[in-house]
Amino acid sequence: MVRLFKAERLVVKYKLAVFGDPIAHSKSPEIHRRFGDQFGLDVTYAKVHVTKDEFESEVRQFFLDGGHGLSITVPHKWSAFQMADELSDEALLAGACNTLMASADGIYGHNTDGLGLIDDLNRLGWSPLGKRILLLGAGGAVAGCLGPLVNTGPEHVVIANRSVEKLTRLVDRFDTRVRGISLAELDLQVAPFDLVINGISAGLSGSVGLELTDRTVNGDSACYDLVYSIDETPFLKMCRSLTDQRADGLGMLLAQAARQFELWTGFLPDPFAQLVDFGRAPDACI
Repeated sequence: MVRLFKAERLVVKYKLAVFGDPIAHSKSPEIHRRFGDQFGLDVTYAKVHVTKDEFESEVRQFFLDGGHGLSITVPHKWSAFQMADELSDEALLAGACNTLMASADGIYGHNTDGLGLIDDLNRLGWSPLGKRILLLGAGGAVAGCLGPLVNTGPEHVVIANRSVEKLTRLVDRFDTRVRGISLAELDLQVAPFDLVINGISAGLSGSVGLELTDRTVNGDSACYDLVYSIDETPFLKMCRSLTDQRADGLGMLLAQAARQFELWTGFLPDPFAQLVDFGRAPDACI
């Protein structure tokens, strides 16, 4: 007698999460669940408040419990970098990880921030290739973006920061295509930049602490804030009188998340399909 067995499709349940402190503001769970919906995948994505003292033990327990991937946000990106057993080139250049996953050799650390930025700049038609680029700030946000940005082939990249010591440490990771200046030196520039990217964290809280003039930004310049806000960020408000080409970091947030999702699942979603869910047009700046 021949027995017939009904074949059942193996369904993978992807267990994902974001660790941070604070974490209540995170949009990552809804973003990744929508990515799962694009491919009909079973995705759970938790938002977990984790303190610095708890971080390493919570990460290890997450993967022991069958977790597939973690998004890492402030203040844990450096701790994630330190505890990873393997690191991507992007993570090594950034000196930080925003993405962790289990691997055959332990925990794999990656950084998708810069890749997400490049994806969004290309969506906006602001390719960095051959451009004169100014980055404001030398913290983790800028460090995470600098490697992929330099690798796109800009004419040159200038980083302006208050702390010269922090600036020097960052610039020293790269070749002569990256130059560091103080914020006070911005008005000494001989020509406006093609692209100005704000990575000063105060851009989110309300006091940017600098003033841009037409020596730095003109009508042909594009201004990009790495942070995302429902309201226009202070940095973009400051740029309003100088240029119409302005965008915040929502597209970058979506694009870097899509890169994470691909690493964890093997599926690369369309990140910008979600812009409408945040009240934005797919081809608009702000």
